This record gives sequence, structure tokens and C-alpha cells, in this order.
Amino acid sequence: MAKNVMEFNRDNFESEVLESDVPVVVDFWAEWCGPCRALTPIVEQLAGEVQGKAKVGKVDIQSERSLATDHGITSIPTIIIFKDGEPAKQFIGLTSLKDLKSAVDAVA
Repeated sequence: MAKNVMEFNRDNFESEVLESDVPVVVDFWAEWCGPCRALTPIVEQLAGEVQGKAKVGKVDIQSERSLATDHGITSIPTIIIFKDGEPAKQFIGLTSLKDLKSAVDAVA
């Protein structure tokens, strides 16, 4: 995982995502998911482009099932952009860098 892409889990989700002062892009994914793996370089590029105005991270639903359940994840990849601790935008499936960046810009 790129150094500017965080790994979110049950221990840090509240402090890093829900209590964040900046928008947070959360990619719910799994290693076995082909579209998730295809989305990884897009998420990594997004992290570089929004550095300083938003955080970007991933939740592995295999090891963090309860987080996925808590946020209603039924299909992956799912990306949720949180602002002020609340979901502001959601994307399901493979999503373009342009669409993700536009969504971050809209909530930042």
C-alpha cells in the first residue's frame, strides 16, 4: 500500500475518519476482489492528488467485517467519502479518478 494511503481498522476508524477535520475517502475492499485490486492504483493516485486537503485509506473487509457491516457495505469495492464524521458521497464498483477527485473537491 502506498505510504499516503492509510489502513483503517476498528482501533483507528473513529479517530482517523469520524473525528477527522478534513474529508476522508474510505475504500472498502478485499484482496480476493478483482475490481478492488484494479481500483487500488486509482486510490493511490487520488491520495497523492488530495494530500493536505483530504485523507485516503482502505478497510479490508476480510479482517474488519464489523466496520463493513456498520457502514452497510454489501458490495465491493465501495468508496465512501466522509465529511464531519458522516457519509457525504458513496461509489460502488470501479470508479474513475476524475469522479473521485470531483467528489473530494465538492466536499473539501
